[in-house]
Amino acid sequence: ARKRLKPLRTVVAWRGRAEWDQVMVGLYCGDSRLQQEALDRVSAWKSRYGPKMPLAVDCTAELIRCKVLDSSGRLKSHELILSYGLALVRFVNLITERKQKMVSIPLRQLAREVNIPIWVVDLRHELTHGKLPRLALCRKGCDVVLDWLRKTYWSRQLGNNLCEESEDEEEEQEGVEASAELDNDAWE
Repeated sequence: ARKRLKPLRTVVAWRGRAEWDQVMVGLYCGDSRLQQEALDRVSAWKSRYGPKMPLAVDCTAELIRCKVLDSSGRLKSHELILSYGLALVRFVNLITERKQKMVSIPLRQLAREVNIPIWVVDLRHELTHGKLPRLALCRKGCDVVLDWLRKTYWSRQLGNNLCEESEDEEEEQEGVEASAELDNDAWE
Protein backbone atom coordinates (compact mmCIF):
# COMPACT_ATOMS: atom_id res chain seq x y z
CA ALA A 1 0.00 0.00 0.00
CA ARG A 2 1.16 3.47 -0.79
CA LYS A 3 2.03 5.69 2.07
CA ARG A 4 -0.38 8.62 2.13
CA LEU A 5 1.47 11.91 1.80
CA LYS A 6 0.36 14.82 3.93
CA PRO A 7 -0.40 17.98 2.01
CA LEU A 8 2.35 20.58 2.14
CA ARG A 9 1.69 23.33 4.62
CA THR A 10 2.25 26.93 3.80
CA VAL A 11 4.36 28.84 6.29
CA VAL A 12 2.88 32.21 7.14
CA ALA A 13 3.97 35.03 9.42
CA TRP A 14 0.83 35.05 11.61
CA ARG A 15 0.20 32.58 14.44
CA GLY A 16 -3.19 31.45 13.26
CA ARG A 17 -6.64 32.38 12.06
CA ALA A 18 -7.48 34.25 15.26
CA GLU A 19 -4.46 36.55 14.92
CA TRP A 20 -5.22 37.15 11.23
CA ASP A 21 -8.85 38.03 12.00
CA GLN A 22 -7.84 40.25 14.92
CA VAL A 23 -5.43 42.24 12.76
CA MET A 24 -7.96 42.67 9.95
CA VAL A 25 -10.62 43.88 12.37
CA GLY A 26 -8.09 46.14 14.10
CA LEU A 27 -6.96 47.72 10.85
CA TYR A 28 -10.51 48.52 9.75
CA CYS A 29 -12.10 49.39 13.13
CA GLY A 30 -11.57 53.17 13.03
CA ASP A 31 -10.10 53.33 16.56
CA SER A 32 -6.57 54.70 16.16
CA ARG A 33 -5.28 52.88 19.26
CA LEU A 34 -6.49 49.50 17.97
CA GLN A 35 -5.27 50.37 14.48
CA GLN A 36 -1.81 51.09 15.89
CA GLU A 37 -1.79 47.70 17.65
CA ALA A 38 -2.75 46.04 14.35
CA LEU A 39 0.00 47.99 12.54
CA ASP A 40 2.53 46.81 15.13
CA ARG A 41 1.42 43.22 14.50
CA VAL A 42 1.77 43.72 10.71
CA SER A 43 5.29 45.08 11.31
CA ALA A 44 6.11 41.88 13.22
CA TRP A 45 4.71 39.82 10.35
CA LYS A 46 6.81 41.78 7.88
CA SER A 47 9.96 41.15 9.91
CA ARG A 48 9.19 37.41 9.80
CA TYR A 49 7.90 37.21 6.25
CA GLY A 50 9.97 39.88 4.50
CA PRO A 51 9.38 40.22 0.77
CA LYS A 52 6.80 37.40 0.81
CA MET A 53 4.32 39.60 2.64
CA PRO A 54 1.14 39.83 0.54
CA LEU A 55 0.94 43.18 -1.23
CA ALA A 56 -2.58 43.74 0.05
CA VAL A 57 -1.45 43.48 3.67
CA ASP A 58 1.47 45.83 3.05
CA CYS A 59 -0.65 48.40 1.17
CA THR A 60 -3.42 48.27 3.78
CA ALA A 61 -0.91 48.88 6.56
CA GLU A 62 0.64 51.85 4.76
CA LEU A 63 -2.76 53.46 4.17
CA ILE A 64 -3.97 52.82 7.74
CA ARG A 65 -0.69 54.27 9.04
CA CYS A 66 -1.55 57.48 7.16
CA LYS A 67 -4.99 57.59 8.77
CA VAL A 68 -3.50 57.06 12.23
CA LEU A 69 -0.99 59.87 11.64
CA ASP A 70 -3.79 62.08 10.33
CA SER A 71 -5.96 61.50 13.40
CA SER A 72 -3.02 62.21 15.73
CA GLY A 73 -2.87 65.85 14.65
CA ARG A 74 0.93 65.76 14.71
CA LEU A 75 1.48 66.38 11.01
CA LYS A 76 0.84 69.48 8.97
CA SER A 77 -1.44 69.37 5.95
CA HIS A 78 1.46 69.27 3.48
CA GLU A 79 3.11 66.40 5.35
CA LEU A 80 -0.15 64.45 5.35
CA ILE A 81 -0.57 64.97 1.60
CA LEU A 82 2.92 63.55 1.06
CA SER A 83 2.24 60.62 3.38
CA TYR A 84 -1.10 59.73 1.77
CA GLY A 85 0.42 60.40 -1.64
CA LEU A 86 3.26 57.95 -1.20
CA ALA A 87 0.91 55.23 0.05
CA LEU A 88 -1.51 55.79 -2.85
CA VAL A 89 1.25 55.87 -5.48
CA ARG A 90 2.73 52.65 -4.09
CA PHE A 91 -0.69 50.99 -4.06
CA VAL A 92 -1.44 51.76 -7.72
CA ASN A 93 2.09 50.93 -8.85
CA LEU A 94 2.34 47.65 -6.93
CA ILE A 95 -1.12 46.39 -7.81
CA THR A 96 -0.79 47.14 -11.51
CA GLU A 97 2.90 46.20 -11.82
CA ARG A 98 2.25 42.45 -12.02
CA LYS A 99 -0.11 42.93 -14.94
CA GLN A 100 2.48 44.81 -16.99
CA LYS A 101 3.82 42.74 -19.86
CA MET A 102 6.85 43.31 -22.05
CA VAL A 103 4.85 46.03 -23.78
CA SER A 104 3.88 48.89 -21.52
CA ILE A 105 0.14 48.94 -20.84
CA PRO A 106 -1.48 52.20 -19.69
CA LEU A 107 -2.22 52.29 -15.96
CA ARG A 108 -5.82 53.33 -16.64
CA GLN A 109 -6.40 50.11 -18.59
CA LEU A 110 -4.75 47.97 -15.92
CA ALA A 111 -6.77 49.67 -13.19
CA ARG A 112 -9.97 49.06 -15.13
CA GLU A 113 -9.12 45.36 -15.35
CA VAL A 114 -8.88 45.04 -11.55
CA ASN A 115 -11.77 47.45 -10.82
CA ILE A 116 -9.71 50.26 -9.33
CA PRO A 117 -11.53 53.57 -9.95
CA ILE A 118 -9.88 55.55 -12.76
CA TRP A 119 -9.88 58.72 -10.68
CA VAL A 120 -7.53 56.96 -8.20
CA VAL A 121 -5.09 56.39 -11.09
CA ASP A 122 -5.50 60.06 -12.05
CA LEU A 123 -4.80 61.03 -8.43
CA ARG A 124 -1.65 58.88 -8.54
CA HIS A 125 -0.63 60.67 -11.75
CA GLU A 126 -1.10 64.10 -10.12
CA LEU A 127 0.85 63.00 -7.05
CA THR A 128 3.68 61.73 -9.24
CA HIS A 129 3.85 64.26 -12.05
CA GLY A 130 1.69 67.25 -11.28
CA LYS A 131 0.70 69.71 -8.62
CA LEU A 132 -0.04 68.09 -5.27
CA PRO A 133 -3.79 67.60 -4.75
CA ARG A 134 -5.82 68.81 -1.77
CA LEU A 135 -5.67 66.82 1.46
CA ALA A 136 -9.40 66.06 1.23
CA LEU A 137 -8.86 64.31 -2.12
CA CYS A 138 -5.98 62.25 -0.68
CA ARG A 139 -8.16 61.23 2.26
CA LYS A 140 -10.96 60.24 -0.10
CA GLY A 141 -8.52 58.25 -2.25
CA CYS A 142 -7.26 56.46 0.85
CA ASP A 143 -10.80 55.55 1.92
CA VAL A 144 -11.71 54.26 -1.55
CA VAL A 145 -8.54 52.18 -1.83
CA LEU A 146 -8.97 50.75 1.68
CA ASP A 147 -12.52 49.77 0.77
CA TRP A 148 -11.23 48.16 -2.45
CA LEU A 149 -8.61 46.22 -0.45
CA ARG A 150 -11.22 45.13 2.10
CA LYS A 151 -13.56 43.83 -0.58
CA THR A 152 -10.93 42.40 -2.93
CA TYR A 153 -8.54 40.86 -0.44
CA TRP A 154 -9.46 40.86 3.24
CA SER A 155 -13.09 39.75 2.88
CA ARG A 156 -12.03 36.94 0.57
CA GLN A 157 -9.63 35.73 3.23
CA LEU A 158 -12.43 35.63 5.79
CA GLY A 159 -15.01 34.07 3.50
CA ASN A 160 -16.97 37.36 3.58
CA ASN A 161 -18.03 36.83 7.20
CA LEU A 162 -16.34 38.36 10.23
CA CYS A 163 -18.70 37.00 12.87
CA GLU A 164 -19.37 33.38 12.03
CA GLU A 165 -17.03 30.84 13.62
CA SER A 166 -16.27 27.57 11.87
CA GLU A 167 -16.74 24.35 13.81
CA ASP A 168 -13.39 22.92 12.79
CA GLU A 169 -10.63 25.35 13.78
CA GLU A 170 -7.87 23.34 12.08
CA GLU A 171 -9.64 23.36 8.71
CA GLU A 172 -10.26 27.05 9.16
CA GLN A 173 -6.56 27.74 9.81
CA GLU A 174 -5.54 25.73 6.76
CA GLY A 175 -8.01 27.75 4.71
CA VAL A 176 -6.49 31.03 5.87
CA GLU A 177 -2.99 29.75 5.20
CA ALA A 178 -3.95 28.62 1.72
CA SER A 179 -5.80 31.78 0.84
CA ALA A 180 -3.03 33.91 2.32
CA GLU A 181 -1.10 32.87 -0.73
CA LEU A 182 -3.23 35.36 -2.63
CA ASP A 183 -0.36 37.57 -3.50
CA ASN A 184 0.62 39.53 -6.56
CA ASP A 185 -0.25 36.79 -9.05
CA ALA A 186 -3.68 36.08 -7.59
CA TRP A 187 -4.78 39.67 -8.15
CA GLU A 188 -4.55 39.15 -11.86
